Amino acid sequence: MLDAIKELREKTSAGMMDCKRALKEANGDINKAIEILRKKGIALASKKASRTAKDGVIESYIHLGSKIGVLLEVNCESDFVARNKDFKIFVKDVAMQIAASHPRYISKEDVPVDVIEKEKEIIKAQMKGKPENVIEKIAEGKLEKFYEEACLLNQPFIKDMNIKVRDYLTSMVAKIGENIVVRRFTRYQVGEEC
Repeated sequence: MLDAIKELREKTSAGMMDCKRALKEANGDINKAIEILRKKGIALASKKASRTAKDGVIESYIHLGSKIGVLLEVNCESDFVARNKDFKIFVKDVAMQIAASHPRYISKEDVPVDVIEKEKEIIKAQMKGKPENVIEKIAEGKLEKFYEEACLLNQPFIKDMNIKVRDYLTSMVAKIGENIVVRRFTRYQVGEEC
């Protein structure tokens, strides 16, 4: 049982007692225990999402070769967490994600309505001649793909493509026990027009 707890802790970064309870609930199945911990983390994170996050850090990241730079603000509830090693690693990872994946928005809720309408217009123009119900379904899928490319929290996380940045954020909220908010960012690239 101790080996399974250790393995689960390494895979999820969850606390020892949480791992023990999840393994017990999953009858020793590590994959089921991971799923149980993820569900609990999502529930915990949603409870904390309404809490005010006014502390935090501003992180700068300069990519190799000094051609891409990022300024990022991530907020949490206390200066204690802002100094926490796991929080700092999370912020650095998000800054690297922004440098590598070039998101334009934090989440799909931040995408202006006119941008969404323009995307829908382009998608529908590409599918002229198809039945309307087919166009709507394909348009929904292509719009989700647009969000995955343009919105930071919807992107696959560069260090683990099996999860989204939003999942990584949720796991950090569950682990640290405070609300965490990616507030804003600016990405610079040499030669890029403003």
